[in-house]
Amino acid sequence: MSNRLGLETSPYLLQHKDNAVDWYPWGPEALTRAREEQKPIFLSIGYSACHWCHVMEHESFENPEIGAFLNARFISIKVDREERPDLDQIYMNAIQIMTRHGGWPMSVFLTPDLQPFYGGTYWPAYPRMGMPGFIQVLQAVDELWRTQREQAVEQAAQLTEYLQQSDLAELGQPSVDEPLLQAAVVRLQREFDTAHGGFGFKPKFPHPMALQFLLRIWHRSGRGGLLDLVRLTLDKMARGGIYDHLAGGFARYSVDERWLVPHFEKMLYDNALLSGVYLDAYQATGDASYGRVVRETLDYVLHYMTDAAGGFHSTEDADSEGEEGKFYLWTPDEVHEVLGAERGARFCSVYDVSEAGNFEDRNILNLPKTIEQCAQLKEWDPDELRAELDESRRQLLAVRDRRVRPGKDDKVLVGWNALMIDPLARAAGVFGEPRYLQAAAKAADFILQQMTRSDGRLLHSWRGGQAKLDAYLDDYTFFIQALVTLYESQFDERWIDQAVRLADLVLRHFADPRGGGFFYTADDHEQLIARNKDFLESSVPSGNAVAATALQRLGKLCGRADYLQAADDAIHAAAGLFDRAASGMGHMLSAADMRLGPMREIVIMGDPAHGDTAAALADLRRRYLPNRVLACRGQASQAGAPHLAPLFQGKAPGSEEPTVYVCEDFACQAPVSGRAAVRELWDRLATGGHAARG
Repeated sequence: MSNRLGLETSPYLLQHKDNAVDWYPWGPEALTRAREEQKPIFLSIGYSACHWCHVMEHESFENPEIGAFLNARFISIKVDREERPDLDQIYMNAIQIMTRHGGWPMSVFLTPDLQPFYGGTYWPAYPRMGMPGFIQVLQAVDELWRTQREQAVEQAAQLTEYLQQSDLAELGQPSVDEPLLQAAVVRLQREFDTAHGGFGFKPKFPHPMALQFLLRIWHRSGRGGLLDLVRLTLDKMARGGIYDHLAGGFARYSVDERWLVPHFEKMLYDNALLSGVYLDAYQATGDASYGRVVRETLDYVLHYMTDAAGGFHSTEDADSEGEEGKFYLWTPDEVHEVLGAERGARFCSVYDVSEAGNFEDRNILNLPKTIEQCAQLKEWDPDELRAELDESRRQLLAVRDRRVRPGKDDKVLVGWNALMIDPLARAAGVFGEPRYLQAAAKAADFILQQMTRSDGRLLHSWRGGQAKLDAYLDDYTFFIQALVTLYESQFDERWIDQAVRLADLVLRHFADPRGGGFFYTADDHEQLIARNKDFLESSVPSGNAVAATALQRLGKLCGRADYLQAADDAIHAAAGLFDRAASGMGHMLSAADMRLGPMREIVIMGDPAHGDTAAALADLRRRYLPNRVLACRGQASQAGAPHLAPLFQGKAPGSEEPTVYVCEDFACQAPVSGRAAVRELWDRLATGGHAARG
């Protein structure tokens, strides 16, 4: 018989509906029963693309002996971390305090009052390789609860008190100034892998937000070495196995230091964030290879990860047919069967496909050498080789698409969708690609129409026509950021109306007026054992960091001093972490860079869809100019968002040519008209008086 998870919408929870464990979803029924029966809670948190979550399910949760023991002695609750990141944050913090490491599946034991007293991550069902068996863990926890309950409850209370205090702002925060940013740069340089790019060693995560911060400091200072760090990382990742050379898109992380062997799951947020940093690098350098990665990654999302209703799906699993990575691997024979002997041999030579294999006797496609280097070594014509490889990849992709695909988590999450809307909207302008803007706008409308409560508050998750769960800070702030980008990409002022509405909700329900910054949950959210205020980013930026950038952008566009002050408070509340946790503060460091300025307000009077105004906008969007906001109207009298009225006040087109106004630090320069003069203005702004391009 199915357990209670059969009534859920989460694909991860539905995977466990036929387990031997009598699972509950998180909710009043389970929590009330635990209190009434005074049983400990076994809380298991994971997500659908998690390989070791699948392993633990098969080994332990489908095991009748383990299921019977759990059902008799515990109240078992299964949680999808992507649906309930609030629970995941709190109890992951507890696990890390108890064990000094974390990860998923997360396995934590709670008192009936929801306070954690023991936990870990994956355990095999029975003892193996020096690890205790899960059955032994359960027996030990049961023994502890029956014989030493008072000590367990006391320990849980002490840990809970620590969790409640851990997010309070530190006293004596440092000033947010350029030396503080430079100290963070030094810390990132120390952590940088000069051989393979990226930060730290294996397993290696991309850290796109840290790379974007380094690009900003390069732009501010002109220190070419910082650009070199970014380029080395982007080049190595794009050539490595972490990148899907057939369909585009990036896997979650690399298990080795050189980006060869990925953990094969593909997450929407990784592909959104990496699209953004490659797009920045394309604007900063003009390197066509970065533009190609952006296009291929966005096309992967549009082709494979987009719901018919308009939102974007969450993840593709690492596993297919019960094997991690099987979908993505090739042998020489498989390549030759598709491409023939001659073309197949060239493809294998370039993409590291051999009889010996580079991963478990098969091959992950990657580029140990660039295509140009391969052509030079083999004396092949580089243009002909590139064209042939393009066709070969298309043919291999068509064959791969007939394989059994990895499982997909097709729920739609506001925050992750907002992360993808942003680079889609930006790329539309950079590449002159309307379909990217159409997809971004459709996803934003989907959120506003299908994931919004009747009172205007957002809902976090949607699947199969059902939206549920009150949204979290990052849902709101990521979406506000995306709405501002959408406005700057098409100048539809309804996006500003919505961004302001949501920003006002954030200030009303999430802000911490005493300590600065924002709580992860709203003031009327379900009461949990702690209310987090998170500044450190994980695989995505923290909600506080994105609040700091989004509110600055919106504050500048709308003349809202309260937005600018709230952003400033969030940056200062986080400043104590800048030096000692630089690789986990990339987006907040970028917010601080924005705060230090110069932050320019660019207003263009002219028709954005036609003539010289359209050409001037296209020219601007191709340039790397990180600290600016952009507004455009065809004429001063045009009806639009009242929130933008202060920005357009007193500005009028001078003639049929576009007229550009640039303001910064409450002072405006003389307006500039004419295509040549506007191009000269863009040149000055892009260099900022500091950075030399290239």
